Amino acid sequence: MTTYMRDKPSMFGSRASKFLLSALILIQLLPTQLLAQRSKSPWQTLTGSAPLIIARGGFSGLLPDSSVDAYSIVSQTSVSDAVLWCDVQLTKDGVGICFPDVKMMNASSIQDAYSKRKNSYLVNGVPTQDWFTIDFTLKDLKPVFLIRGILSRSDAFDNNQYAISTVQDIAMELKPKSFWLNVQHDAFYGQHNLSISKFLLSLPKTVTINYLSSPEVTFLQSIGGRFGKAGPKFVFRFLEKDDVEVSTNQTYGTLLGNLTFIKTFASGVLVPKSYIWPLEDQYLSPHTSFVQDAHKAGLEVYASGFANDLDMAYNYSFDPLAEYLSFMDNGDFSVDGFLSDFPLTASSAVDCFSHLGSNASTQVDFLVISKNGASGDYPGCTDLAYSKAIKDGADIIDCSVQMSLDGIPFCLNSADLGESTNIVQSPFRNRSSTVPEIAPLGGLYSFSLTWSEIQTLRPAITNPYNRDFNLFRNPKERSSGKLVSLSDFLNLAKNSTSLAGVLISVENAAYLREKQGLDVVKAILDTLTKAGYSNATTTTKKVMIQSTNSSVLVDFKKQSRYETVYQVEETIRDILDSAIEDIKKFADAVVVRKNSVFPVSQSFTTGQTNLVERLQRFQLPVYVELFRNEFVSQPWDFLSDATVEINSHVTGAGINGTITEFPLTAARYKRNRCLTRKDLPPYMSPVQPAGLLSIMSPTSLPPAEAPNPVFTDADVTEPPLPPVIAKAPTSSPGPLSTDEKAPNGQPRVALSLLLSAFAMVLASLLLL
Repeated sequence: MTTYMRDKPSMFGSRASKFLLSALILIQLLPTQLLAQRSKSPWQTLTGSAPLIIARGGFSGLLPDSSVDAYSIVSQTSVSDAVLWCDVQLTKDGVGICFPDVKMMNASSIQDAYSKRKNSYLVNGVPTQDWFTIDFTLKDLKPVFLIRGILSRSDAFDNNQYAISTVQDIAMELKPKSFWLNVQHDAFYGQHNLSISKFLLSLPKTVTINYLSSPEVTFLQSIGGRFGKAGPKFVFRFLEKDDVEVSTNQTYGTLLGNLTFIKTFASGVLVPKSYIWPLEDQYLSPHTSFVQDAHKAGLEVYASGFANDLDMAYNYSFDPLAEYLSFMDNGDFSVDGFLSDFPLTASSAVDCFSHLGSNASTQVDFLVISKNGASGDYPGCTDLAYSKAIKDGADIIDCSVQMSLDGIPFCLNSADLGESTNIVQSPFRNRSSTVPEIAPLGGLYSFSLTWSEIQTLRPAITNPYNRDFNLFRNPKERSSGKLVSLSDFLNLAKNSTSLAGVLISVENAAYLREKQGLDVVKAILDTLTKAGYSNATTTTKKVMIQSTNSSVLVDFKKQSRYETVYQVEETIRDILDSAIEDIKKFADAVVVRKNSVFPVSQSFTTGQTNLVERLQRFQLPVYVELFRNEFVSQPWDFLSDATVEINSHVTGAGINGTITEFPLTAARYKRNRCLTRKDLPPYMSPVQPAGLLSIMSPTSLPPAEAPNPVFTDADVTEPPLPPVIAKAPTSSPGPLSTDEKAPNGQPRVALSLLLSAFAMVLASLLLL
């Protein structure tokens, strides 16, 4: 485990250890001492201290919940005072174990070990069938192993044969600085003649319990005075508002209105995050006053439900860091702690990114280059996507240039309008054609419509993970914004005071010249000149021209002094020196794929190439694409955290720029205060490539794959662009007429449209 994160010790000191020892006394003195302390702290927590990081079952977002490795990796990846959380369950012989639930099937191999010992009990009044801890002695559980409890997480560690640990095992073996025991079902155990209280009070003095939480009022009231003055902090856990608390028979929503009563037996409360930031249709509603109300009552507030790979509000753009910051850095309040499956992300949020402010200085030098603007939040290449990219801190905004029938260059991700507009549902759906030079199937191409016709189309947000993972981007804005011409794009960029420049991507230039009579190179150069980009006195904005075709960049080099960027489409493991020398003749920088830097097999990194270093040795900056926030876009090594992935590429691999659909995430990373420290804290150290393979059972290792190819001279060399061949004048097909009939009485539809109709309709549905 120690090889997983690079060995750089944390400089993050212990937070207010005296406070941990005397918190109960301090809370009683809230009106005077605590308020004075808070006034001197940037934190709006009850005590003015930074929020606690509580690792639920250890690093349970990566490894099986409550496994020894899940607990031990916390100290290697999180703040030094991170709290280890143990869900206490009792076995048949009254031994306390750390296991996420009283039911065992979901997070263990119990079904394989004891297939016939399924049972049925009333749990909080609900008939429940499962394998229960109370039916097995500790000895019975020896052949039972911990596995993932959430199916969206990797099963690669399920064969590691992690044993179920007792509370005492975790306390004695790992000696956590702070230990939190959660008792979820005291009443249930009492119904079966087992006592959680008896178990807790029988623990040796060498087991220190710092926090004890429960959703049961009677349990906390009865045990509160039995630990003495050196006992733990008691925390009342609120469940969902409509759930009924078993000892008072009141809903938690009702108890919510009586915080002074809660204060009589608890010093803090643990609540679902929806108590603080409610959701409506998966969007944030205004925050409640719960944290302020609880603080007024002298209660600390710990928020639960934080996980990088579970549903979060669309407002966060799939960025878990943004979610943490909204609970502690919003100007109104801060929670006192986070219960998280991913303590590394929580640690970096608290220590590296909190209270940065919009004017925080840049700490690391690399370019944040947008991909179709902020296309993770709005339809790509629209005015809204570009405006948000600028607001979010992009250094360079990009335009993938397409050409209209009447020769107007405009910005869109693809020449096929069906990929990112509603053209399939428009009157222009009969303009389909098959262009083998671009795609094997038929499409509705930009050069089949005039610019004025294209402007009538509605843009559509891309959802790359909707089919396989049911992840959708910002549905409220799925068709918002308008498409922009290259001229409008350049004017928008020129008027920005924060942008360093623009990147213009050019593809299909040879086809457009030969078959459509359109010279995209000339169109771009003319538009740049008209927009004032060729005159240094008009604008100092950098202009970068990108293409996968060397012939295009050669043509631009001959006619301008703009920077040129060569994009390597293939995933490669290396590149010949001679190929780099060829690229140097026409390009000033190179774009490569992420997998060319960190090769991946079955979503695990298998190592790191020296591609970046080799290109930089030839004075070629390296930009890497494509960065996305969705956790499924990242190998497991990056811990379902887009910031970890960026950090590993920038600090670890040394790339010169990120090409991203979510510019805010990369721009915020540049202002990360932890990067200024002599010794990086563990949560800001790059991951060790292939590190997770070292802690994986041999039976779970991904199979060896054929190595990626080496990029050679032949991959670079291309014939020059052909001359422009004037296209024979033809009348525009016009919109589909409902009056035009075929001999069978049905409307005429192009054969190529019929051949690809299913694919287009499917695409249009996916864009909704």
